Amino acid sequence: MAKNLRVLRFEIATEEMSTPQPIRIKQLDTETLAVTWTDGHEGNVRLTTLRDSCPCAGCKGETVLLRTYQPPPPDTRVPDRYRLVNAEIVGTYALKLVWADGHDTGLYHWEYLRSLCECEKCSAARSTS
Repeated sequence: MAKNLRVLRFEIATEEMSTPQPIRIKQLDTETLAVTWTDGHEGNVRLTTLRDSCPCAGCKGETVLLRTYQPPPPDTRVPDRYRLVNAEIVGTYALKLVWADGHDTGLYHWEYLRSLCECEKCSAARSTS
């Protein structure tokens, strides 16, 4: 059962942009997000990968004024941790994902989102580098 997220199609002016931009984002099923890019690439990424790779400071940690915060390991048993309820475009540079457990602070900038692609081509390229 495909679920269309609130933000599915959007267009970004691609002039002067060297990084490919998503032109279509669609949740294929309860486990997979599909992304079509301006360079023609059609990729996919599992929701578990997206959630476990959340780039926010609460998930990945941060260093501020020479002090480092390292978060505790996530509890992957939290109900609805991997259920995506919404996706929002932030400016022209990132995707904000909203999870059913209430987490919504991660901004997946386009380069980072593309680096998480799990299609055969991208997975093979990562395994050879």
